Amino acid sequence: MRHYLLFVLASLTFFNARAQDIPTQFTLEEAIQFALENNYSAINASRDIEDAQKQKWETIATGLPQIDGNLSYTDQLKQPVSLIPGDFFPGGEPGTFVPIIFGPPRTTTATATLRQQIFDGSYIVGLQATKAFLSYSENNKEKTDQEVRKAVVESYGNVLLAMESTSILNRNIAAVEKNLFESEKLFENGLGEEENVEQLQITLANLKNALNANVRLENITVQMLNVVMGLPLEHPTEPVQKLDELVAQETAPELLNETFSLENNTDYKLVMNLNEQRYFEWKLARSRALPTLNAFVNYGYTGFGDPITVVGTDAQDFTSSVLGFDLNIPIFSSLKRSSSTQRAKIALEKAKTQLEETEQMLKLQHDQAKSDYTLAIESYQTSKENLSLAERIENKNEIKYSEGIASSFELRQAQTQLYSAQSEYLRAMIDVINKKTTLENILNPY
Repeated sequence: MRHYLLFVLASLTFFNARAQDIPTQFTLEEAIQFALENNYSAINASRDIEDAQKQKWETIATGLPQIDGNLSYTDQLKQPVSLIPGDFFPGGEPGTFVPIIFGPPRTTTATATLRQQIFDGSYIVGLQATKAFLSYSENNKEKTDQEVRKAVVESYGNVLLAMESTSILNRNIAAVEKNLFESEKLFENGLGEEENVEQLQITLANLKNALNANVRLENITVQMLNVVMGLPLEHPTEPVQKLDELVAQETAPELLNETFSLENNTDYKLVMNLNEQRYFEWKLARSRALPTLNAFVNYGYTGFGDPITVVGTDAQDFTSSVLGFDLNIPIFSSLKRSSSTQRAKIALEKAKTQLEETEQMLKLQHDQAKSDYTLAIESYQTSKENLSLAERIENKNEIKYSEGIASSFELRQAQTQLYSAQSEYLRAMIDVINKKTTLENILNPY
């Protein structure tokens, strides 16, 4: 029991130390690099590559020498009896039978067989296909890394968006509370209208509801980022970059001038892998019409008597050895092999058509991604200018309202316009970040 408790304490100490090694603050690039190593899908994609390497050797090994051994021991507890005609023996009477037991009651047999494949068309095709399968696994890992990178960028941006929204809502609430306090004092002194107070109360209540919802959303976005990064849900992850800093970092118009190469695109590579797979399936179907040749060498030992006392005087043992070849020549399959080959050929033609379609779709996606990224940058600049204008308009109306020149309705209109401009500005910043990631995934500059 004492040793068990010591083991538990040691385990807890190890895991606590492991948890303390994990940082809590991340830049976007640090979060991406951490996720590429710890994201659940990324880990399994790496295992797929390892599995493909093992499968490659498994295929190679089928054409190398194979040795099998067999050991058996039989003990006839009650040996079978055979009847031999009596006249078979000298002096025997015709019409009678003599009971005879053949062989010893105990037999030990050991054999070893070496087999070697000499020629098999399917083996040659299999060797060629393993390279294509390994390439597919590597490209699939690349695609998984792209998806992880995109998910981290979106999740990281959502956390910053929620944090910035909370900050803006707190500033808006402070400003409205100040206006409400002044309006209540004016109303109490008979210098203002009750409607002004009520309008501001409505605005304040809506802002507080939005703040409460945003605080909950902020916690959820951090948990989503943790899941994408491969961290426990409750890990205190904290982005160290600000949203405006990240947008400035991700605003890169020069990316629009990058040359688009199909050969660098991961989706194109995967469709090429599919074409290779279909090609080798077609070759495999054709190879089944070829003969196969195998060789084998067998060595065996047979001992009669008790294996424990095999050295006894009544023990006898014998050895045997066989060398042989197996040649299998396909002759007629009622057109089964022909149909299989034709189906594989059809699948190959379909894959070629899919490749052509993918080429056109990727070119279209590239043009669309460039257009979306351009629009995102332009919308960001416009929303930034609109926000500045909305802030000045709201500030002017606030001054007018405090001086009794503007009504509460006009102030509320200016505030609503400001809140809308703030939301559009935040959405525009997130669009710049996400649209850049989409374009980068198509160009695949990593």
